Amino acid sequence: MAVCAAIVGKDNSPKYFCCINPDEELSYQYKVLSSLDIIEERLNPANKNASESKELFLGHLYSLETCKLYGYVTNTKIKLIIVVNAMNLTLKDNDIRSMFQKIHSEYADMVSNPFYIPGEPITSKLFDSTIKGIITGTV
Repeated sequence: MAVCAAIVGKDNSPKYFCCINPDEELSYQYKVLSSLDIIEERLNPANKNASESKELFLGHLYSLETCKLYGYVTNTKIKLIIVVNAMNLTLKDNDIRSMFQKIHSEYADMVSNPFYIPGEPITSKLFDSTIKGIITGTV
């Protein structure tokens, strides 16, 4: 379904990155980090009205010839980004929204773990396998 997922902290520091194809990981990291400017622009209070301020799903951020990037921001300003192959025409916004909600739920469970140090990168193998399952559609 998706080729990459990332979690970025409120200070724009990467907390987690998952890529299906490890050979393309650096390229996707660049694309994800470049999307942070678009997310910040959409979160700017001057650019939105009161009804949009409660929406966590930012939707389609931008497209490239090989991929499309989607964004989601939690109430605590943690940014979730999913990269989808541009040739995948079967994914709809509801499917992407559902993936974000599952990733958000897994992230909330992860940071609730008493052994997780807040603000540190996520290195859990169980979390990694669960996120890979979500973005590939096997969970």
